Amino acid sequence: MGRKVTVATCALNQWALDFEGNLQRILKSIEIAKSRGARYRLGPELEICGYGCWDHYYESDTLLHSLQVLAALLESPLTQDIICDVGMPVMHRNVRYNCRVIFLNRRILLIRPKMALANEANYRELRWFTPWSRSRQTEEHFLPRMLQDLTKQETVPFGDAVLATWDTCIGSEVCEELWTPHSPHVDMGLDGVEIITNASGSHHVLRKAHARVDLVTMATTKNGGIYLLANQKGCDGDRLYYDGCAMIAMNGSIFAQGSQFSLDDVEVLTATLDLEDVRSYRAEISSRNLAASRVNPYPRVKVDFALSHHEDLLQSITEPVDWKYHTPEEEISLGPACWLWDYLRRSQQAGFFLPLSGGVDSAATACLVHSMCHQVCEAVARGNQEVLADIRAIVDESSYTPQRPQELCGRILTTCYMASENSSQETCSRARELAQQIGSYHISLNIDPAVKAIVGIFSLVTGKIPLFTAHGGGSRENLALQNVQARIRMVLAYLFAQLSLWSRGARGGLLVLGSANVDESLLGYLTKYDCSSADINPIGGISKTDLRAFVQFCMEHFQLPALQGILSAPATAELEPLADGQVSQTDEDDMGMTYSELSVYGRLRKIAKAGPYSMFCKLLTMWKDICTPRQVADKVKQFFWKYSVNRHKMTTLTPAYHAENYSPDDNRFDLRPFLYNTRWPWQFRCIESQVLQLEKKARQDLNG
Repeated sequence: MGRKVTVATCALNQWALDFEGNLQRILKSIEIAKSRGARYRLGPELEICGYGCWDHYYESDTLLHSLQVLAALLESPLTQDIICDVGMPVMHRNVRYNCRVIFLNRRILLIRPKMALANEANYRELRWFTPWSRSRQTEEHFLPRMLQDLTKQETVPFGDAVLATWDTCIGSEVCEELWTPHSPHVDMGLDGVEIITNASGSHHVLRKAHARVDLVTMATTKNGGIYLLANQKGCDGDRLYYDGCAMIAMNGSIFAQGSQFSLDDVEVLTATLDLEDVRSYRAEISSRNLAASRVNPYPRVKVDFALSHHEDLLQSITEPVDWKYHTPEEEISLGPACWLWDYLRRSQQAGFFLPLSGGVDSAATACLVHSMCHQVCEAVARGNQEVLADIRAIVDESSYTPQRPQELCGRILTTCYMASENSSQETCSRARELAQQIGSYHISLNIDPAVKAIVGIFSLVTGKIPLFTAHGGGSRENLALQNVQARIRMVLAYLFAQLSLWSRGARGGLLVLGSANVDESLLGYLTKYDCSSADINPIGGISKTDLRAFVQFCMEHFQLPALQGILSAPATAELEPLADGQVSQTDEDDMGMTYSELSVYGRLRKIAKAGPYSMFCKLLTMWKDICTPRQVADKVKQFFWKYSVNRHKMTTLTPAYHAENYSPDDNRFDLRPFLYNTRWPWQFRCIESQVLQLEKKARQDLNG
């Protein structure tokens, strides 16, 4: 009697609305799963159309093309003799559901709609889908004629049910359902379901991987059973990077770990596990068995098929493994680099253009492109033909094979130091040294003639000559003159991105990279339409603190000694006149707060959902040893004033890699007004009232 089952899960780099590419990747994953002996294959959430279709889910075309792909899968010889579990939108009785479609040998076994929809942060599933709310109930779903002709079925079960094969029982939950307080796997496990599957569309956030692993291992620790998790990977057309981490677990242990970041479009995990291990594990948990005796049963769809073989005594089983986590610095080095790769190859551009200032932020962005080049070279060395074909298309050379990251960097990254009369020799040297060490094609130019021409037009029209504060001008003149320099750099960046390769006799254009970090964006410490305005920004969701740690990591990991000088120099925009040839302007002085303070404000504002008064109350205790209540109040007021004055800048923020849950991205993630009453009269009055009470109490205690 067979009891050992081989199951497969996968991480696929699907692309929204790329039905042809998505179909090929699904078929390849099924082919790999079958070649390894698997008889059940699980794929990511909404893998047929790609997770990030957003408002395209409203279109009947998306439903139609998903059905056409499903028909192609049903018809393919590759899907014979393996249970295939695929994700797609399905219209049932004029209601749109996010579904798993499970089929075997040209027959649909079950359509299982998602019951708990993700609707927070970057997720908007309730906008497009309706959750299935009828627990443990199914209905008949009438198949469209294109499928009836293939499956010879008029109707199939639709709803909350499980599959009963000859040798085991399989139940599905979808992404968010694992994260809910009472997940379906709890009652499924109590009802005798031995294999739980979870198809996810889960994106990367720094330091999040452990939460996913903990949820899966805890689910199987308490209830026993086998748990398969599939996930999307890569950039499917948005700010998010789906970070794989497919896994197979049993009885609280991990038996297969998928990569979190990689350039492989298709990754398949398989494990051979003994069902008797599940049964014996459950048998000795008396509290579980007592609950199981009272559970309401699930409808079972009978499947004339076995996941095991009759003669499996000599079949070896998979051994458990320890999950290996990346450090945050490694996550930054890999995640945004993979996102850049997907964006570059799918946008069909010829490379990147990066204004390199000699500071930490633009250096970090350069390091990410360098890291991407490392990953491309490693993938090609491992024999990844898709990556090789993509890089040949990017450099427009059919016989090209990258040998070294520096050599590849020279072909696809152009860096540019844009000097002005306010630039120091030190930042120019640091930018040039870093460019030499990573191998980028480097340009140095001076923007002063353009700045003088623009200011000259203003003076010609108005008869006024604006001056920097250092030369006797006022604050308005000072800021305007800084902004002219910053915006000229943006204009030049786009000009060189479009024509730099043309001037060198090469084809194509370059994507302009931005390098404003999440903290500067939060405060609005950037010029609207300056070099923060770009095509994409790989560091726009990463804090200054994390970026500095990442640059330190790159200095050691990639042997880039030029980064030492960049790390030790004070952060500066270099937009005001130098004092005796030295930088007179620093970022933290300009902002009136430190980067570490900004990170605290950002987390409290977004993650802790604190307005001015709540933030003041929380910081009173957090900073009680370093600040008086009056100082805390002044800091909070200053932050909220600057934040609200500059919030309008978030509406034009360059699309950035999402890595932090306190990102101020106005377009998709952090939905707020951009015209505030920046005086915050009511809120600040509440803070002031508390400060006065605390100061009065402090005086009384002192007198007492």
